[in-house]
Amino acid sequence: MTTITLITGGSRGLGRNTALAVARQGGDVVLTYQSRAEDAQAVVAEIAALGRKAVALQLDTGKVAGFPDFAARLRAALAETFGRETVDHLVNNAGHGDYAAITDTTEAQFDRLVDVHLKGVFFLTQTLLPLIADGGRIVNFSSGLTRFAYPGYAAYAAMKGAVEVLTRYLAKELGARGIAVNTVAPGAIETDFGGGAVRDNAEINRHIASITALGRVGVADDIGPMVASLLTPANRWVNAQRIEVSGGQAI
Repeated sequence: MTTITLITGGSRGLGRNTALAVARQGGDVVLTYQSRAEDAQAVVAEIAALGRKAVALQLDTGKVAGFPDFAARLRAALAETFGRETVDHLVNNAGHGDYAAITDTTEAQFDRLVDVHLKGVFFLTQTLLPLIADGGRIVNFSSGLTRFAYPGYAAYAAMKGAVEVLTRYLAKELGARGIAVNTVAPGAIETDFGGGAVRDNAEINRHIASITALGRVGVADDIGPMVASLLTPANRWVNAQRIEVSGGQAI
């Protein structure tokens, strides 16, 4: 049976790349977007061109109050498009970058990071557990910044560190249902995330390449296929792990 993977934040960046990688290995996709409906529909079209099915649903992962409505819309989409009642995989990818030194971080910045990167992941997963098939997979996105420290990233990294702990607890509590839960922690990647600094700032790009064992900055194609492979039966025994995909950054 064809798998269905739900990917939050699937209209751009690593989410888009993961969605396409899943489709290339024969899976169908539900992707969410916050505001970029046209971008999301473009990804749906790309997946259709690969011979797979996809739908895009709007979701703000920072607003827990909207999660029950999203679950209802997801149920309807699963029945209408796929003839299914459940998804096989949940990839909690959606997020944003908001960086400042500890001395300059505002409460509003901190709260938004909590809402999207921690509270959103926790309660969206909770809401969707009845819609995830037994034997399924959950992948939570973290960051290399939980292992190495750069000034200005404390609040963001703290949220990702909490997600890594949450991943282990999810794996423990969902083990009876055969659901494996893992964290993928990318290093610095050339996308538009965080204003595209890694991609567009030549000095930053050169610096990161100089401290990465493989000698370059990562690209989206380094991440999406790895996440997709983690969802396959070949990796069925990987559980409760933090898997860094950074090319050997800062080792």
